[in-house]
Amino acid sequence: MMKRLALVLAAMLSAPLVPAQAQTELSAYADKNGYVNVQKLTCGQLAGTFQEDANFLGIWYSGWYNGLGKKSSVNLPRVKEGIHELIVYCKANQGSTIINAIDVLLKAEKARRAQ
Repeated sequence: MMKRLALVLAAMLSAPLVPAQAQTELSAYADKNGYVNVQKLTCGQLAGTFQEDANFLGIWYSGWYNGLGKKSSVNLPRVKEGIHELIVYCKANQGSTIINAIDVLLKAEKARRAQ
């Protein structure tokens, strides 16, 4: 388990989101009042932003989903792994919205656990 976590963290810290492509600040997707509509953000936008912005969004979405589930605790290794999986999925599915990508990943995780 610790080796897997170390590998995931190493991959997250060492690899840029989109090599050889200009990265866009998350603030570029904000409206005139500074709000980002998280339900409309695409995987392409996540994949094209800076790593720290992608991590920030991943943490925000995790909190949002935990709030919807009325959960008041966080499993840090699981969140970090989930963010990594989301970024990998989004790189391969850039036309999808992030919330659809999260739905796909959550359903896949649920199916794995049921086996």
